[in-house]
Amino acid sequence: MNDTITHSDEGVAPADIDAGKTPKMYADKVNVWYADKHAIKDVSINIFDDKVTAFIGPSGCGKSTFLRCFNRMNDTIPIARVTGDIELDGEDIHSNGMDVVQLRARVGMVFQKPNPFPKSIYENIAYGPRIHGLTRNKADLDEVVQQSLTRAGLWDEVKDRLEDSGTALSGGQQQRLCIARAIAVDPEVILMDEPCSALDPIATAKIEELIHELRGKYAIAIVTHNMQQAARVSQRTAFFHLGELVEYGKTGDIFTNPRKQRTQDYITGRYG
Repeated sequence: MNDTITHSDEGVAPADIDAGKTPKMYADKVNVWYADKHAIKDVSINIFDDKVTAFIGPSGCGKSTFLRCFNRMNDTIPIARVTGDIELDGEDIHSNGMDVVQLRARVGMVFQKPNPFPKSIYENIAYGPRIHGLTRNKADLDEVVQQSLTRAGLWDEVKDRLEDSGTALSGGQQQRLCIARAIAVDPEVILMDEPCSALDPIATAKIEELIHELRGKYAIAIVTHNMQQAARVSQRTAFFHLGELVEYGKTGDIFTNPRKQRTQDYITGRYG
């Protein structure tokens, strides 16, 4: 496996970007079809455990479809077909030995619309560790719940109402609850699919602050339609257009000195 990205479209990524670093997750020549529709075309990218990687691009460009490849969420769509190589710590996630339930515990996902379980706040967090056998007793479980809610910046707001329903929280609190739920099973990677698009600016700022705090503890990949958000939270940015990875690089370079005309046109608002 190469440590640097290779791609048939010369110039997608600078040859020296992250050279010599071993990625946490690695995608090589990934294609996705929905029946006859070719949604993702030969995309190769690395996700590193000490960086936030943002996927940007206009609506329908394939960024969410590609994100869902990393924990095999596209498997849940009957007409979807995925080809190419995706590895987590050097292990093929499509191999027969890869348990998809364990994969989704290791590669957690936070969706666009907050989706807490219709259970108590406590049970939302406790459910995953319990079914995966990560705790030995109630004291262990209590500790995981508190730690997860604390990491998600929610503990002080909910510690006196843990038996209340998770669905009774505000939209921003629900999204942080979903992040806490993902953290609770001790993942290695967190995928976020437009986690702030349903939230108001104050809740969005809290989620962005949380992403900063989680960086380094987990590899994070985030899909966002908000370029300012990508610039604020990420260290690497991948620009998608019409199912292709047009350009990938350091976030500052993508926004201030893009190497491709299509990237330049999108960043400057000529289409989107």
